Amino acid sequence: MKQQGTQAGKDWIAWHVAYDEDTPLHHRLLAVQQRIREDLMARPAGPICVMSACAGEARDLLGALTDHPRAPDVRGRLVELDGELAARAAASAPAGIDVIRADAGSADVYVGAAPADLLLLCGVFGNVSDADVERTIRALPALCARGATVIWTRHRRPPDLTLDIRRWFIAAGFELVAFDAPEAFEWSVGVHRFVAEPEPLVAGLRLFSFVTEEPVAAGPA
Repeated sequence: MKQQGTQAGKDWIAWHVAYDEDTPLHHRLLAVQQRIREDLMARPAGPICVMSACAGEARDLLGALTDHPRAPDVRGRLVELDGELAARAAASAPAGIDVIRADAGSADVYVGAAPADLLLLCGVFGNVSDADVERTIRALPALCARGATVIWTRHRRPPDLTLDIRRWFIAAGFELVAFDAPEAFEWSVGVHRFVAEPEPLVAGLRLFSFVTEEPVAAGPA
């Protein structure tokens, strides 16, 4: 996890180094991995379809799968625009998990993989416009199976958009499972479950585009 190539004018290759150090990004990664592990463990027997937007090196999912008893059941698609990051993810991904080098903001890249049982939107909402965050959430019923879990991240710097994000999820047919917002950090990790009926995936639908300004350097998105 996870940024979308170099669209926002930042060196996302260097960004990933922070995950190896005692940084807010490292602690966010651990929180996301824990939520992934919990969700996989709670899934009924059988295949589990996972999709990840702006997957980066996919440290969140692939790290969570390490020694996890449900790892052999996981199938899915990871989408990352940056070629180097996509190659790193592909080199570590187990059989059954495809890494696609493409624009994760286009709904077309999920055709053939959706609907997902677990959808990761980590490192996305802090790098797109508020309108695109809402647009993406409204479109999630076309990407999710009934009972699917969406795990997302967003900083809580003022103005804190996470209140609106949680409200938009509810309006789109999701219920809140968890919201991790430790006082020591600015990041948050949200977990929502889809409880409505899935919708058809519309070809050509635009979900989001990364902003051109460089994100604030004070913390993770």
